[in-house]
Amino acid sequence: MPLLLEIRVRPNASRNHVGGSVGEPPRLIVAVQAPAVDGKANQAVLKELAEVFELRARDFTIVYGELGRDKRIIVEGVSGEKEKTLQAKLEELMGVNPKLL
Repeated sequence: MPLLLEIRVRPNASRNHVGGSVGEPPRLIVAVQAPAVDGKANQAVLKELAEVFELRARDFTIVYGELGRDKRIIVEGVSGEKEKTLQAKLEELMGVNPKLL
């Protein structure tokens, strides 16, 4: 079953970074150095997410928000234990305390 990520992109950042959350519903913040021109920021976002989640960039697909800062991304090819691991990593990156849920 695919995993859905809600993210907020911050292009033109001083460094690439994945972590923190913003908004309601909470979105994972992905800061990239690439500008929001000709899809460069989108490519950088997919590369950063792949690195953080230890997957391939092609496992991530932008399904909403291709031209905006708020995006929905589907992570394909994860199930079972791998899905639980990715969900735990997402909560850690967003600063969510599972005990408070």
